[in-house]
Amino acid sequence: MPQTPLLDKVTSPADLKRMSDRELRQLADELRAETIAVVSETGGHLGAGLGVVELTVALHAVFDTPRDRLIWDVSHQSYPHKILTGRRDRMRTLRQKDGLSGFTKRSESPYDPFGAAHSSTSISAALGFTMARELGGAPDPALGDAIAVIGDGAISAGMAYEALNNAGHLGRRMFVILNDNEMSIAPPTGAMSSYLSRLYADKPVQDIKHAVKNAFSLLPGPFQEGARRAKDLLKHVTVGGTLFEELGFNYLGPIDGHDLDQLLWVLRTLRDRADEPMLIHVLTKKGKGYAPAEGAADRGHARAKFDMVSGKQHKAPSNAPSYTKVFAEALITEARHDDKIVAVTAAMPDGTGLDLFARQFPNRMFDVAIAEQHGVTFCAGLAAGGMKPFCAMYSTFLQRGYDQVVHDVAIQRLPVRFAIDRAGLVGADGATHAGSFDVAFLANLPGMVVMAAADEAELVHMVATAAAHDDGPIAFRFPRGEGTGVEMPERGQVLEIGKGRMIRKGARVAILSFGTRLAEVLLACESLAARGITPTVADARFAKPLDRDLILQLAAEHEALITIEEGAIGGFGSHVAQLLAEEGVFDTGLKYRSMVLPDTFIDQANPHDMYASAAMNAPDIEARILSVLGVAQLGKRA
Repeated sequence: MPQTPLLDKVTSPADLKRMSDRELRQLADELRAETIAVVSETGGHLGAGLGVVELTVALHAVFDTPRDRLIWDVSHQSYPHKILTGRRDRMRTLRQKDGLSGFTKRSESPYDPFGAAHSSTSISAALGFTMARELGGAPDPALGDAIAVIGDGAISAGMAYEALNNAGHLGRRMFVILNDNEMSIAPPTGAMSSYLSRLYADKPVQDIKHAVKNAFSLLPGPFQEGARRAKDLLKHVTVGGTLFEELGFNYLGPIDGHDLDQLLWVLRTLRDRADEPMLIHVLTKKGKGYAPAEGAADRGHARAKFDMVSGKQHKAPSNAPSYTKVFAEALITEARHDDKIVAVTAAMPDGTGLDLFARQFPNRMFDVAIAEQHGVTFCAGLAAGGMKPFCAMYSTFLQRGYDQVVHDVAIQRLPVRFAIDRAGLVGADGATHAGSFDVAFLANLPGMVVMAAADEAELVHMVATAAAHDDGPIAFRFPRGEGTGVEMPERGQVLEIGKGRMIRKGARVAILSFGTRLAEVLLACESLAARGITPTVADARFAKPLDRDLILQLAAEHEALITIEEGAIGGFGSHVAQLLAEEGVFDTGLKYRSMVLPDTFIDQANPHDMYASAAMNAPDIEARILSVLGVAQLGKRA
């Protein structure tokens, strides 16, 4: 355990205000050591938090949180913030069941005024707090300043500029801190990254600007106007104007985000003098102060538990490939046979496996940065131009591009292939990253084909099916984590659209599975066999179009039909119920049950425990079958 004598005295940010600047510098060193120690035991996001240690100390030392609202964009960099705001004793429960969230969360602490986990929301939220203050909201305690901390990756998203534009127009005092580490999760892409790089590329010029800025406030009043003109001239000559000032913000920077003295001076000055929107451009290094993170390609973005000395991660050995890797390799195989296949992701090449695709086809993979809306419509344009785009996004990230899915893809019936990773409950990232809703929001669109892989071999077939499908949009979903260890085909087979498969035939009750709960269904069947109950099991493969013949056959030959899916109400089971109702099947006395995720957001835990809380593991499936058949249970299973 690191020695942290100053940090040990901190129970809230108020304690920082009693420390000298020298003590704050020591506190930052101790905070960095404690953050490393915590994540080495829990796993989680490391590099982002290490990059903002000094900034976190400075913000809490200068501003009056929680009266002043400190809003962390994405908030995976908030571990140091949590340590300083009364949660240090719970940090080793991070990202675990009943523990602290890996992101900011309003219900967790008054120091988390706005929850996050997805990017580019902080400036909008900060502006909302600012205007609530102006209009007299929340009088007890009165609202203070709003401070948004946003990364250079997150500020590439359109929503951030919509907020900057609106805030500049309203002109109220608020603070936006651009945490510029030249890296989001993956290396940054796009014109904005290049623009930010140019702002501080010429260090001698920046030294001059810094000197002018520092001297400006010391000049007598009559000379300040001339100095202001000189400063503006220097700015325009050296960097061709500042985008943020054109949007109505006073721009200051760039400044060294690891120089605590400079940070404290700037923030104190702005706290005391600012009366308009301010953007402070802070340069930081992701993974700062921990050599294994600084030397990693992702700067230690996300880590399993690790050894503090070596940085070596403790990852359990795997007997099966991850679904993400299976998808990437299957797509590479298809792309070797079809040069029209291209891949698109939104700032997640590693997370979606498209980094592997890019190594094989560097000119056919596009990282559009944190811009899911643009990414979807970009794919629509590619499809309209004769290409075969695979739009690879996490389920919860695709939500941000839903209007474009509807308007630009589905209505025009363009053959965009949606590869939806992180379907279902994902574990430590919790509700913000759970892929619960994509079946419901995609399967209600006319002409959309929606598939779910039951195992990694099925995923290979679905990639091939999507590549061959040119009649409108098609989507296939798969979970986070490892596959089941089934035998893998060399290349996928093209599936017949809208046709499921029979897994095993039985009697009395049929289970129609959509997705990877099939493995749990089969486990439940093994237990039921001891009772002499042998359910029929089928894999739907498709939520849209439904396999009408299979569903009606199962309904006709059994007294009960149960569907199960890793999605919310309104998805696959609802479509099956609609079909059964239209065909009058319920009039025959069929007992129908639909097992879906409950109508609540499920907090972080390991996936098994999350599905247990959702009552969707093998014992829960067994219990549901016994219930629908009216068979008494002889005690509950663990």
